[in-house]
Amino acid sequence: MALKPRGRRIGLLGGSFNPAHAGHRHISLAALARLGLDEVWWLVSPQNPLKAVAGMAPLADRLAEAGRLARHPRIRPTDIEACLGTRFTYDTLVALRRRFPATRFVWLMGADNLRQLPAWRRWRDLIRLAPIAVFDRPTYSYPALASKAAARLRRARVTGRGGLRALAMSRPPAWAFVWLRRHPASATAIRERGRRGVGNS
Repeated sequence: MALKPRGRRIGLLGGSFNPAHAGHRHISLAALARLGLDEVWWLVSPQNPLKAVAGMAPLADRLAEAGRLARHPRIRPTDIEACLGTRFTYDTLVALRRRFPATRFVWLMGADNLRQLPAWRRWRDLIRLAPIAVFDRPTYSYPALASKAAARLRRARVTGRGGLRALAMSRPPAWAFVWLRRHPASATAIRERGRRGVGNS
């Protein structure tokens, strides 16, 4: 794991990346620009605990595809969770904070994951480990903003351009909703097209 992020601001985008697609890159580029991050790391999960094992491509294949899609020197697909031996976001953040104590991490997620957040392991503790940036996604954003997690975090929300730029340095719990041009890519749709023999382009 040749990562040297001391003193830097790093966005963490976790997921199965089954497969990686242009939407992941779209969010990552927005995070670099809007949040003033030094890098975005894609945490390609060995196995997402909330997703079925069936239909999950091998980690090596998903990591290789993520590397092909990233195409940016500050977007780094990684197998950090496999190296750390973690499966849950809470455990991953604890391990990363311990390994890189001088680094400011920001957890990046789509609006669909904000709705699911209460199903995550130790989510109330997780939100105190790192600031969170939630990105606009088609059909999910308004329900996400009305969700249990958003209500719980209402007082911790930061807004405005200045708030976004300062998010990485904010003391958690802190979160921001990032409105941006929506990208239609969906890993589920890509897999379905693959099953039907339709191209991904």
